Amino acid sequence: MAKRRNTKLKLSDVLFYVPTYIFYGVFTFLCIFPFYYMLINAISANDLSARGLIIFIPQNIHFNNFLEVFRLRGIGQATFISFARTLLGTVTAVLCTSFVAYLLTKKILWGQKFWYRFFIVTMYLNVGLVPWFLNMQMLGLTNNFMAYIIGVVNPFNLVLTKTYIDSLPASVEESAEIDGAGTLRVFFQLILPLSKPILATTAVFTAVLQWNSFIDNLILMTNAPQYNTLQFVLWEFFNRAASVAQILQGGPGGTADPALLMTGTSLRMTISIVVVLPIILVYPFFQRYFVKGIMLGAVKG
Repeated sequence: MAKRRNTKLKLSDVLFYVPTYIFYGVFTFLCIFPFYYMLINAISANDLSARGLIIFIPQNIHFNNFLEVFRLRGIGQATFISFARTLLGTVTAVLCTSFVAYLLTKKILWGQKFWYRFFIVTMYLNVGLVPWFLNMQMLGLTNNFMAYIIGVVNPFNLVLTKTYIDSLPASVEESAEIDGAGTLRVFFQLILPLSKPILATTAVFTAVLQWNSFIDNLILMTNAPQYNTLQFVLWEFFNRAASVAQILQGGPGGTADPALLMTGTSLRMTISIVVVLPIILVYPFFQRYFVKGIMLGAVKG
């Protein structure tokens, strides 16, 4: 009969595990609480939220604030533009970055090491805002939707993807080439399906960047309000939340109930939730690929 395993912890283990769990527990709480605080203030009675009385537990829950925010002028068009740029920008960036990474794994590529270092240098050297704007202007990308999805090869994602592709068995690619498969066929039918973990990881990074970006909107779309993103429009409303709240109070959907009457605080909290919620909802679908992609795509050696 096998001996019963002794699971009793030593004092040294207790002294290590207890502070560690406490530290990470507090750290997790500090990361989650701001989102929780915004949510409970967005769905609680607006008069209580404005007085700072909603801290841990929501009171008089309602969802009128979200309906009011989506009544703001231009929200529908801006939402479409944000989803369009996030979807198209993410797909384009992942495809282009992974294809360039695949080419950089080919030793027969002329100047392979030079081109790889050329991309890496761009992570550390930035030309600045003014040269970037002048370049975009000369390319005709001001007041143009294409400005949102240009510059799709991210050097950090390139490093992750190249390292991951390097870890794939070379025999798979060699057998396909022996059968007559060309570069594009090998890439789309072999490399991409085998690279799902790292592609999902880079897709999350890119989608978050695309969804949250509004500086390019602020600088490039000066005469094209039809291309304003949701983040930019809500940022404008956020900066003048008090006046916007007054407009909503007197609008056709206005109410005399203090708990439902929109305030500057409730508007800011609701806007913050509207901006961050889509990205939070995306993460669970990519979570099973995320850690594996990061670990396998990490630089080794």
